[in-house]
Amino acid sequence: MITVEGVYAGYGSGDVLQGLDLVVEEGSVTCVVGPNGAGKSTVLRTLSGLLKPRLGRIRLGDRVISGLHPADVLSAGVVQVPQQNGLFPAMTVRENVLLGGYVRRRDKELLRRRYDELTAMFPIIAERAGDPAGNLSGGQRRMVEFARALMIDPKVVLLDEPSLGLDPKALESVRDSVAAMREAGMTVLMVEQNVRFGLGIATHGVVMESGRVLLTDTAEGLSANEEIGELFLGGVPR
Repeated sequence: MITVEGVYAGYGSGDVLQGLDLVVEEGSVTCVVGPNGAGKSTVLRTLSGLLKPRLGRIRLGDRVISGLHPADVLSAGVVQVPQQNGLFPAMTVRENVLLGGYVRRRDKELLRRRYDELTAMFPIIAERAGDPAGNLSGGQRRMVEFARALMIDPKVVLLDEPSLGLDPKALESVRDSVAAMREAGMTVLMVEQNVRFGLGIATHGVVMESGRVLLTDTAEGLSANEEIGELFLGGVPR
């Protein structure tokens, strides 16, 4: 689904990504982990078009999307859920969700049908439709952010630390939501600092270091890897 080939990208005169090569399989849930400064969030910004690569190429299927304007990447079917504070607090839950369909705004019947589908996936949308988004808990806001991103029925969903600041109950909602995205045929690529949680809901794992991919494996394989366990999980049970 996504192929990243030799990408260099960064901020100002410095490259954070140093010749990144990455393949994300269609229908997978891939979790990117690594130390602070490894370039994890920069990968998402580059894939979504917010950051243009200096060198290299990114393909979505057979289409080259590197260098496209973010709106064109969005229209191609790639959406990103920001790390946090992605909602407009004074707007209602319904208004926030409908903003996700802005690029399809001329097809009102399609948006109405898609909104109804998402209320089944995320009941909080119907329950709190008229409430200001600022009145929601952290976990509820995350569900609304997911719903807004799914309004265009994307091919790829990019999640930037979806567990950040959430309690255990909210984490279960995130887990269920990611599973629902995969069941709906979407490909999910996420960055996580909570390595145990991220690999626990992923099918594949990627370890980054210094702007490059250090290791790729199934999520189960990475979780069982003793070296990775010592670095991120406090050891692997024997």
